[in-house]
Amino acid sequence: MPRVMILALGVCVSSLSTGMVAAQNLDANSGFTMSAPVEIAHPDVRVTATYSSSVLIFKVGEITLTAGVGPDGYSASTHIEAAGLAALFTDFDIRANVAGHRTDDGMRPIEYSHVERTGDKVRRVDIDFSEPIAQSLAEPPFGSLGVPPASDEQRRNVIDPISSLFLLSEVMNDRGGDICSGTVPVFDGKARYDLRLESAGTERIRTRAWRGDALVCHAWYEPIAGYDPEDYPSESELRHPLTLWLAAFEGGAFFMPVRLHTRAGFGGITIEAHEIEVEE
Repeated sequence: MPRVMILALGVCVSSLSTGMVAAQNLDANSGFTMSAPVEIAHPDVRVTATYSSSVLIFKVGEITLTAGVGPDGYSASTHIEAAGLAALFTDFDIRANVAGHRTDDGMRPIEYSHVERTGDKVRRVDIDFSEPIAQSLAEPPFGSLGVPPASDEQRRNVIDPISSLFLLSEVMNDRGGDICSGTVPVFDGKARYDLRLESAGTERIRTRAWRGDALVCHAWYEPIAGYDPEDYPSESELRHPLTLWLAAFEGGAFFMPVRLHTRAGFGGITIEAHEIEVEE
């Protein structure tokens, strides 16, 4: 499963199966830290969610998500870390923040950043979305921006991985209930890809956080640019969509993923919600 797909799911959709993009060593005393999350002063809706990921029956990761949505803006933070079986073999975590505006055309990120750590290897990526063409800065710099790198036109009017998840939340868009359709253009600081959404009806499911009928959404991962040849997703990774089960909260005004599954990789990866709190 491509690293960016989990980070892109907000839950970034970055890889619990194949690890992190290689990063150089960074001195722990260098002062390199994650910027503080930007928070909405008086959000209309506040969301807190925890998820766990597993391969077959083995737990491999934990994900936390917090978000606030106000009349004109939104902010969100995610934390992904190895857990269970995976923690025996690797030590990594990803922390990401985003803040943006809500407009008549939907949401528009302003600033996004994430820090990836594997052992003592760390990389930070910042993306400025304040102009139509997104600009990114990585420290340490990427050894390559891909073959070919994402062009200016391909980075025009794109969104970040966390915001791509919230396009599925009715509280943050104006799709009139058709929340699983269209194509979402995403840029993570290097890779440029589309998430092509297709509705697959409803299904009754049960998780620790929620039980009942859920909307089923297929998200097809379509790489565009910014990939090195060795990192380009394989045909088997692209053959099947990521499936999301979206549950309605607050009387159907707000949807959240309560289960996600991809068939890519050995045994596939399943992510399930353990707790979801939506406060208005």
